[in-house]
Amino acid sequence: MQTLLTSPRPVPYDGLRATLRYLMQTEVHVYAFAIAASVLLSFFPFLNVILSICRYVLRWPAAVDAIYLALADFFPEKLGDFIRYNVTVIVGDRGLRLGSLALLLFVANGVFEPLEVALNRAWGVTKNRPYWLNQLISLGLIMICGTLAMLSMMFAALNYALAPHVLGPQSPLTETLALVFFKVAAIPLSMLALFLVYWLLPNRKIPPRQVIPAAIVVGLVLEGVKYINLLAWPIMRTKLWNEYGPFYYSASIVISSFFAAMAVLAGAEWSARGGVRGENLPVARPPGIG
Repeated sequence: MQTLLTSPRPVPYDGLRATLRYLMQTEVHVYAFAIAASVLLSFFPFLNVILSICRYVLRWPAAVDAIYLALADFFPEKLGDFIRYNVTVIVGDRGLRLGSLALLLFVANGVFEPLEVALNRAWGVTKNRPYWLNQLISLGLIMICGTLAMLSMMFAALNYALAPHVLGPQSPLTETLALVFFKVAAIPLSMLALFLVYWLLPNRKIPPRQVIPAAIVVGLVLEGVKYINLLAWPIMRTKLWNEYGPFYYSASIVISSFFAAMAVLAGAEWSARGGVRGENLPVARPPGIG
C-alpha cells in the first residue's frame, strides 16, 4: 500500500506535461509561424500545378472534380469557393507552365528549413545540414509528399469515374462516396508523409519504429484540427474580417497552418523524447523543458 501511495505520477501524464511545456516555448512558436508562412506561399502554386497536371497532362476531369472536393473538405464555406474560383481562373486554358512548377519547388522548400531546425533541436542535434543538402532533401520530400497527395486525389477521382456507371449519372451518393474514398486514402497517406518527414528530415539516424506512433497520432490530430477549423469558421470569419479586411482569407490559412505546425512539432518532441531517453543520450531543449 505504501508503494502505491508514494509512486510517481503516471508516465503518460508526465509526457503530456513535457510536450505542453515544449509547445509554450518562444522558439517553437517561431518555427511554427515560419512553417505557416511557407505553407501560405506554397499552397496556391501547389494547387496550380496539381490542377494543371490533372487537366492538361492527364486530361482527367474526374481528378479535377476530386481536387475541388478536397478543397470543399478542407476549407469552410466561402473560403473554399473563393480558392476554387481563383485557381480555376488562373489555370484557365494556359496549360502546365514550368514557371509555376519552379515557383512551387522554391517556396515549398521553405517549409522544410524551419522544420529541420525544429526537429534537430527536439532530437538534440546541434548542427544543421548545409543549406544545399537541406534543399536537396527538401526537394525529395516535396516530390514524395506531392505524389502522395496526387494518389489520394486519384483514389477519389476513380470513384468519381466509376460511381455513375454503378449508381447512375444523377445519383446524389456519387459525391458522398467520393469524399469517403478520399478520406480513406488521404488519412493513411498523410500519416505516411508525416512518418517520412519525422524519419528523414532530422540530421541524424532515427529508428523508423521510433516515429511511427507519432506519425499515426499526429495524422489523426490534424484531421481533428481540420474539423475544429470548420466548426469555428462562422465565428472566426467575422473576427478576421474586422481585423484583416481583404486579407482575412490569407490570415485564416496562416492561423490554421500554425496550429497544424504546432501539432507536427508536438509529435516530433514526443517521439524524440522517447528515442533519446531509450538511447540514454542528452537532449538539447529550450530553457524550461524538463
